[in-house]
Amino acid sequence: LQYMSGFGNEHVSEDPRCPGALPEGQNNPQVCPYGLYAEQLSGSAFTCPRPTNKRSWLYRILPSVCHKPFKPLEEGHLTHDWDEIEPDPNQLRWKPFEIPKATQNKMDFVSGLHTLCGAGEPRGRNGIAVHIFVCNTSMIDRCLYNSDGDFLIVPQQGKLLITTEFGKMLVEPNEICVIQQGMRFSVEVFGETRGYILEVYGAHFELPDLGPIGANGLANPRDFLVPVAWYEDRQVPGGYTVISKYQGKLFAAQQDFSPFNVVAWHGNYTPYKYHLEKFMVINAVAFDHADPSIFTVLTAKTTRAGVALADFVIFPPRWGVANNTFRPPYYHRNCMSEFMGLIKGHYEAKEEGFQPGGGSLHSMMTPHGPDADCFEKASKAKLEPERVADGTMAFMFESSLSLAVTKWGLQTSNRLDKNYYKCWEPLKSHFNPKCK
Repeated sequence: LQYMSGFGNEHVSEDPRCPGALPEGQNNPQVCPYGLYAEQLSGSAFTCPRPTNKRSWLYRILPSVCHKPFKPLEEGHLTHDWDEIEPDPNQLRWKPFEIPKATQNKMDFVSGLHTLCGAGEPRGRNGIAVHIFVCNTSMIDRCLYNSDGDFLIVPQQGKLLITTEFGKMLVEPNEICVIQQGMRFSVEVFGETRGYILEVYGAHFELPDLGPIGANGLANPRDFLVPVAWYEDRQVPGGYTVISKYQGKLFAAQQDFSPFNVVAWHGNYTPYKYHLEKFMVINAVAFDHADPSIFTVLTAKTTRAGVALADFVIFPPRWGVANNTFRPPYYHRNCMSEFMGLIKGHYEAKEEGFQPGGGSLHSMMTPHGPDADCFEKASKAKLEPERVADGTMAFMFESSLSLAVTKWGLQTSNRLDKNYYKCWEPLKSHFNPKCK
């Protein structure tokens, strides 16, 4: 597959089967080349300042409006009812979420969506949700778009071939992709597949400001990849299902053609993907820790300076060289909520129990930190330059909102590790008032 590079760039693409499909010098000519329809997809208010104004023009065989009425679709386990069960302030950890066997229960990306936790409300355009997806079959003659917000998708097991109105993306474990609000997409899988989704309402993901780091570092803009135009002129006599996630619920409409009929497009509002190995790590090289914000890949900002609605943070392979320092993550109580997942390997602060395909949630002001085994080892270790997290990729969805866990997360999934708290029980006092 081919891609164009650059984060938030003004891109131009047309399927090579139809050269000259993009109108010259204007967006909406009286008659478009090849008899196409012009359709604008707006990701921001028309009057947003230029740096935050997001839109793309799509030139398609038929416009998106050609469909039957939407009807409620009872499928998957999506919710934004944060009051369906009493809140739980405890440290929470989940064992790997189970993927059903295709021979027992065929499940595609949509039917395999499960909301784990979240806060806020899509109608008010402020909030987030964390979803788990498990699937074993591809979406056939159906697509999804999110009217509520943006999906940041983190595959953990199995690759995703994602067809969008802008073209195709292959997204494998250790890569992420973002499908922004309103973009139609379909997911093809190649076996048992699992991953995580961070959904944000009311904001788009941005690259974090670098401040004194300077012009280069962390996730560099050139490493983000955007698909190139690809279309299919395909009639679907049996009906193509277009699924909308709208106000937290799913609705389905029928049409008799593929929605992936965009022959050409231009604009700065696109889906994109990024490989986590491209991240340029910043780290402490003398003593102590820099805060984990130095590992931020993408951020969705609030109106308060420096406060994120949600951050996507990774803990990639790197060197640890700090002198006279307890090198694993410090013990912490935080005014933010921290959901962690593991794509592969073993997380340094908890090598046992925290497994790929599982997760943990440390809620607002709930204490957390290394388990007893990690503390004892790190306190006695000989401090030499060492590789940290080789073969591992852990990540964090961090939010300034206080996240509620769903009934599926606490009960129905049956994956909650009720012994998680025990990993700290062996911690013992080393206090000696006679020894400084």
